[in-house]
Amino acid sequence: MAAVDDQTPPVLDETTCGTLLQKLQQIWDEVGETDDERDKMLLQIDQECLDVYKRKVDHAVKSRAHLLQALADAKVELSRLLSALGEKTYVGIPEKTSGTIKEQLAAIAPTLEKLWKQKDDRIKDFFDVQSQIQKISSEIAGDSEQVESLTVDESDLSVKKLDEFHVQLQELQKEKSDRLHKVLDLVSTVHDLCAVLGMDFFSTVTEVHPSLDDSTGVQSKSISNDTLSNLANTVLVLKEDKKQRLLKLQELATQLIDLWNLMDTPEEERSLFDHVTCNISASVDEVAIPGALALDLIEQAEVEVERLDQLKASKMKEISFKRQAELEDIYARAHVEIDTEAAREKIMGLIDSGNVDPAELLADMDNQIVIAKEEAHSRKEILEKVEKWMAACEEESWLEDYNRDDNRYNASRGAHLNLKRAEKARILVNKIPALVDSLVAKTRVWEQERDTTFTYDGVPLLAMLDEYMMLRHDREEEKRRLRDQKKFHEQMSKDPEVFGSTPSPARPLGSKKVTGPRANGSANGPASRRLSLNSHQNGSRSTSKDGKKEARLSAPVNYVAMTKDDAASHISGTEPIPSTP
Repeated sequence: MAAVDDQTPPVLDETTCGTLLQKLQQIWDEVGETDDERDKMLLQIDQECLDVYKRKVDHAVKSRAHLLQALADAKVELSRLLSALGEKTYVGIPEKTSGTIKEQLAAIAPTLEKLWKQKDDRIKDFFDVQSQIQKISSEIAGDSEQVESLTVDESDLSVKKLDEFHVQLQELQKEKSDRLHKVLDLVSTVHDLCAVLGMDFFSTVTEVHPSLDDSTGVQSKSISNDTLSNLANTVLVLKEDKKQRLLKLQELATQLIDLWNLMDTPEEERSLFDHVTCNISASVDEVAIPGALALDLIEQAEVEVERLDQLKASKMKEISFKRQAELEDIYARAHVEIDTEAAREKIMGLIDSGNVDPAELLADMDNQIVIAKEEAHSRKEILEKVEKWMAACEEESWLEDYNRDDNRYNASRGAHLNLKRAEKARILVNKIPALVDSLVAKTRVWEQERDTTFTYDGVPLLAMLDEYMMLRHDREEEKRRLRDQKKFHEQMSKDPEVFGSTPSPARPLGSKKVTGPRANGSANGPASRRLSLNSHQNGSRSTSKDGKKEARLSAPVNYVAMTKDDAASHISGTEPIPSTP
């Protein structure tokens, strides 16, 4: 035993089954184990070693199977990843499948790592784009509650599929942008309409959707179909409201202007409502001033119209007489006589009776004014010719007075001016017959068209013209008689024996001086100054007892009786006698 103890124990690293068995033999020898016991123990040791080997082999088999399964799974995962990512080939895949299992796993592992990372990145890309799609779709649908979970289909993570989602996202983004622009445009329109109508924009627009308030961001505004539809309806309602308010305001403005014109309202008072009348002819789109159609403004105009209506009723007589004066002025300028006193008494009676609506009375008077203007317009051309005729008659009267003046050729002041006027007067007087003929023709056409007589200040114009032409004819006859008498006296003075020793005195001459219907050069003189007809004749003539035809007419105011001396001086002058007065 000592010898054994003295021996140096073997180094652990050098221990083997043989050294252990040798040491076991030494121990047995020392102990004195029998051979049977030794064989039995060795057999047991062999069995235990066999069991260990079996366990090791089984573990190795399982490990190999696991590695093979892992390799197979790796290959399947590789194929699945490539399929999911839409990759037919991949740069990192090993070309050779030889080598140990671990070598094959080691070769395929980096590729799998890269593909797994690419898959994770791709899933993230899909999640991002699908999340945006889901969000925009929810905004368009008007669903404010986002879907809590979003599942990405990992069976198809190809770039093609991702591109499809991107295309869908771009379409939705464009639709969102278009809808957002529509929303902003409609909101802007609502803002402008509310400003013009004097309405609260905030309450109006937030009633459609709370997100439409100016305080929220642009991207946060609702773009759903309901929001767009409600906004569009709001715009339509506001536009219709704007249209109705504008029509009401224009109606009030018209009434204001009519009432102002009726009552001659001063400009200072009218200017207080310039904000009302400035839109009287504006279209709906042209009215854009804030508050231009506010309800308080319309109510203010209504109150003013009501006030003026009440004032108009109290000033009805003044207004009516103003209208009557306008009517009388139109007829006066058209030389149409009307019974002004009876008309004013009728107006007073209607107003005092209270049985007539002031508006109807004024409307009737306005209608009379329109009729009077139309009649005055139809008489305009004839009246212009009457004015020319009257002016020519005045020049005719002046020319006769000038021809009877024995001192007309003296070198007095103004003699040359009178000579020039006489030359022009003769030219004008020569045109009188043609002017009268034209005036008669136009007057007859006027009377035929209207089946009524054309009067000038109450006197039939054709009768006035007929009277003038008869007097003119009588005057021409008188001039011829005077010329014949002058010749007779001249012959008798040269040869008195032929006519007897004592010439008979000449009959006193009573010359008619033909003048126009105006006196003192007044174109619009009173009726007493124009030619007046006999009460029972229209310019007819009667035969006097001496055989001469004289017009049964009363002489106008400016008639001047021509004495014998005047006639003699007229015919003894050196100037030739004009063919017409």
